[in-house]
Amino acid sequence: MAPPQRFREQFDQIQRSMPDVPLAMGPDDSAEFFYEKGVVLARDGEEARLVEDTVREHFTAAPGLTAEHVRRAGPETNRTGVTRIQVGDPARGDHRGDPAVANALRSLRAAESRTGRRLVSRNHVVHIAVNACPGDEPVPVPRSEQPNPAPAGTPYDPETAVGVLVVDTGLMADHRDCPLLAHTRGDAQIQECDEAGVLQQYVGHGTFIAGLLAAVAPNTDITVRNTLNDAGAILESEFGAKLFEAVDQGGWPAVLSLSAGTSNGRTDGLLGIQAFMEELRDQETLLVAAAGNNGSATPFWPAAYADLPGWESAVLSVGALRGDGEYGACFTNHGAWVKAYAPGERLVSALTGFRTPVPYVYQHSTYDTCRYGFGYSCTCRTPRHTGVLSEPGEVPGKPDQVMFEGYAQWSGTSFAAPVAAGLVAAHMTAQGEADPRKARAQLLAANAEYAEVRGAHVPALLPPTWRPVPVDPPDEAA
Repeated sequence: MAPPQRFREQFDQIQRSMPDVPLAMGPDDSAEFFYEKGVVLARDGEEARLVEDTVREHFTAAPGLTAEHVRRAGPETNRTGVTRIQVGDPARGDHRGDPAVANALRSLRAAESRTGRRLVSRNHVVHIAVNACPGDEPVPVPRSEQPNPAPAGTPYDPETAVGVLVVDTGLMADHRDCPLLAHTRGDAQIQECDEAGVLQQYVGHGTFIAGLLAAVAPNTDITVRNTLNDAGAILESEFGAKLFEAVDQGGWPAVLSLSAGTSNGRTDGLLGIQAFMEELRDQETLLVAAAGNNGSATPFWPAAYADLPGWESAVLSVGALRGDGEYGACFTNHGAWVKAYAPGERLVSALTGFRTPVPYVYQHSTYDTCRYGFGYSCTCRTPRHTGVLSEPGEVPGKPDQVMFEGYAQWSGTSFAAPVAAGLVAAHMTAQGEADPRKARAQLLAANAEYAEVRGAHVPALLPPTWRPVPVDPPDEAA
């Protein structure tokens, strides 16, 4: 199947945000993930040397490549335990796969079979879960409209507040003008608008997530880190170190809310964050991670660690329900590795413009039909707008511009995850439970709500203050 056009549009946007890193789309020419061209990852030390030697020998007879292409492209040792190894001339990024990287991976298959251990990996792009194939773009909401979920009744108490860390894009400059975010702290968004004063895509992502968390669980101390500041994307080789940096700044929190990840075509996790995940496993922190928006059953990492032995209690993977809460949203990833679902379609939270209205120009046009084959009024189709980008051969109309004045409506598993994280934190407060992993287990055990996702009945975590959004037609169509 040819890569979806929206995925190609996102590839181009991420490539523009990372101009010095040539990217490829994979695996091969399909639209499943993005990765760095000409580079593979290996564990430090003997394994990295084995990878170098094996790839160099393999490439001696390969056309257009020489052994000199194979060299270290990263530090010998670091906290994440991985090294970048260049295996070819990356040249320029494009929508195709990278044969040099594919050949390097194949050259290590025999060694991996002998050791029973993965030795090499692509250097994937980890992105916020609305970035590659997003649920939609934000829609302005009047200030007179309540957030959805609405603020719960539990007051903020600094003595008992549950610590929640959000690793995402930074906070908008006017976020404290939203009453929900009066106690939120962390990193500022580095650049909110472009040279013309127009809001850049995704910059309010972390602020929106913080607003959802504060609404579902007001008795929380929320810290937001701008780890994913550049278009919500970062290389896997850098992501593990950034996660360590985020927890080192304030210590391991009770709950870590993460709305980012990538698939990699495998079922054993990401090499670049394995050291972080192993340390997480030995902490008390609960990682609540978004399942991704590719409409796929392919594992999306790190959310899919929830299905790996040793991480079952440490990670909660969260998919998105559509507006009425009865079925899965058209875009949500799904499968046995997704352990719970929460509202993730047309939620309302803080964005920006509380002080001064801020313009935004849509980047993507809506579709005539759902990209995933569903028949209800999903976010692929409504609300209608014309974006800067368009399908090949189309003549786009003038892109629509809107003004944000505080609140927005937005969709994605990016937002289902903090709703679930908020429910865990609220349970900790209500039950006096200090252990977030026990709170996760108790919350799921006590849950009586279910939804249908691709024919499976799954746990539906519905906040008491969440207002369902009517869906037309009401029945699932795919």
